Amino acid sequence: MSIQFFKYQGAGNDFILIDNRGLSFKDTDNKIVHKLCDRRFGIGGDGFMLLQNHPDFDFEMRYFNADGNPGSMCGNGGRCIVAFAKHLGIIDSETNFLAVDGPHYAKISDEGNWVDLQMIDIDTISKDGEAYVLNTGSPHYVAQMQGLESYDVYHNGKEIRNNETYRSEGINVNFVEDQGDHLFVRTFERGVEDETYACGTGVTAVALSMAYRKGQTGHVETPVKVLGGNLNIKFDYDGSRFTQVFLCGPAEKVFEGKISI
Repeated sequence: MSIQFFKYQGAGNDFILIDNRGLSFKDTDNKIVHKLCDRRFGIGGDGFMLLQNHPDFDFEMRYFNADGNPGSMCGNGGRCIVAFAKHLGIIDSETNFLAVDGPHYAKISDEGNWVDLQMIDIDTISKDGEAYVLNTGSPHYVAQMQGLESYDVYHNGKEIRNNETYRSEGINVNFVEDQGDHLFVRTFERGVEDETYACGTGVTAVALSMAYRKGQTGHVETPVKVLGGNLNIKFDYDGSRFTQVFLCGPAEKVFEGKISI
């Protein structure tokens, strides 16, 4: 069977996308998804997405981690699938679509390469020692530090992700360095089981955690630098609840093709 695929990236977080409105791709075989995401034996990607019809929304986003298993919400993936939907002519400048964590609103530039994606509201942040733990559609651990550029994110992130507390369900591990006018973030992602160039739900979790730590309230905009580029997080915080949370950044088509599965 030959399938048409599209490769998109958002700040270096890369994804394989399939137009599955005709339900031609059967997503029950996790081994196929895992092979497609393999960077040596497949197309290569941090994740895999199916764009499908939904009676109440412009489309439905079905996301799979690179290991082939169904994933929780992926922020950069969400921005990329919005760009994909515009490419397919499903949407124009705005959309409401359904993801695993519920409905999402997004708006996209006329050029189709910049997406502002609304994330879920957050009212719970807990602590694990000095680190913050919260769920922005996916579970995240946020640790502030210095010297992040040379830090061993892979080994230290893997250790936290697999410790006694988080081993069973897994958690995404974010390290953040406050550089004054922006935050520098590096993330070890579960499901990929490696550091990625960006993590959308991760930088969202970091921005909210840092605002919580600093006691910032009102409308807050937080520029974030990741290995793959720059993102911006916007939100309102009244001291107890984060609302109007937007993950903003690039979403670009890299290439398309066909592959036999």
